[in-house]
Amino acid sequence: MTKSAAPTAAADPRARRKLMAAGLIASSIEWYDFFIYATAAALVFGTLFFPGASPLVGVLLSFATFWAGFVARPIGGLIFGHLGDKVGRKRAVVICLMLMGSATFLIGLLPTAATIGVLAPIALVVLRFVQGIAVGGQWGGIVLLLTENADPKRRGFAGTFGQMGVPLGVILGNVVFLAVTAATSPEAFTSWGWRVPFLASAVLAPVVLYIQLKVEDGPVYRQLEEQRKANADAVPQAPLSEVLRNHKRPVLLGTGLLFATNAIFYACISGLLDYATRTLGVARTPLLLVSLVATGVMVFAILIGGALSDRFGRRPLILAGSGLIVLWAFPLFWLVDTASLPLIAIATTVGLIGSALTYGPLAAYLAELFAPQIRYSGASLAYQLGAILVSGGTPFLMTTLLAATGTSASVSLFLVVMGLVTFVSAWLLHETAGENLDAQAEPAKVA
Repeated sequence: MTKSAAPTAAADPRARRKLMAAGLIASSIEWYDFFIYATAAALVFGTLFFPGASPLVGVLLSFATFWAGFVARPIGGLIFGHLGDKVGRKRAVVICLMLMGSATFLIGLLPTAATIGVLAPIALVVLRFVQGIAVGGQWGGIVLLLTENADPKRRGFAGTFGQMGVPLGVILGNVVFLAVTAATSPEAFTSWGWRVPFLASAVLAPVVLYIQLKVEDGPVYRQLEEQRKANADAVPQAPLSEVLRNHKRPVLLGTGLLFATNAIFYACISGLLDYATRTLGVARTPLLLVSLVATGVMVFAILIGGALSDRFGRRPLILAGSGLIVLWAFPLFWLVDTASLPLIAIATTVGLIGSALTYGPLAAYLAELFAPQIRYSGASLAYQLGAILVSGGTPFLMTTLLAATGTSASVSLFLVVMGLVTFVSAWLLHETAGENLDAQAEPAKVA
């Protein structure tokens, strides 16, 4: 691969700051759209879209539709990863944001089973699938816009402005649900109040317009475009095929990096909401407030984790975070099972700190594992495989394990296994912090 003298980071610090702000806002709203579905699935979708089922089966069915979004995420990653490597990161991101906003808004308008019968859950699954395709495509674009424009010594820090969108999306969703719950009676909330958070997704439109008009692809991608124009054979014409054919190991190990953080995150923000309210008898509103506080701590832990990875490397932070998850898996549920809100707050906060230490460096790490010409495809595939294998299934699996075993120890054991997968994956991968993003043309090395 021929190199030019193009810089590896955007030259204007103000432009970088504006890009990080735009990435944070866009990512937060996109994940808000994705996560309010999880809250609605735990609280009302079982009753509204599966009215003939028992409470347990209704929750399981609604979590199954929640899972549909995760099944779709690798498809979105494949489609838009290929598109982003071919025509640019920004174009892919804009399309994904438009898809997400439209699907979420339509869920807010969707008739329930009482009105249109079996068509209601079918339409719900279809729209959830579109949400999954959108979020599956946007993650890679956002983090590459951030990391490819960043100062090489601060890529971990810059990447967190895409990563922080995940807990901020949860916080936004909880705040809106709490506000709607406080403003409506239980009957009104079930009747129409749950729709408000979905209709509020219309605020994504100005962000899409800003990114379309003001944000440009970074110098790494522009250099790739110059190489493509000068010599088409120097750049893969089918980046996705190149990833699948020659980069299986970094994809699989990159996927393993997501297991621990995804499992404990979705157990804490979704599975515990159902378990604590339905099984332990904890009130819904105080529990949402506890989740809000714990997730707020996670935002800052992600920022710190990404920044520390620029100084100490990506692997040490991921090893520390996954190790904490392994050690905390059983104490987490010992505290939750007390049904004490302060102890539940401690349990979830520590668990989400472990998740954040792992998740913070991942934007930069997954970008650094792949060469520029296949980076969007490779990073997206690794990230979204983790989503389909662990994220979407965790609330469903957690509910099933609790029902089958009658003890939370089964869920703790599941979290231990997920933590060990991430620990081993990070141990096997080579450190990438400080590498030149536009110079790496070979598959990521492994230890």
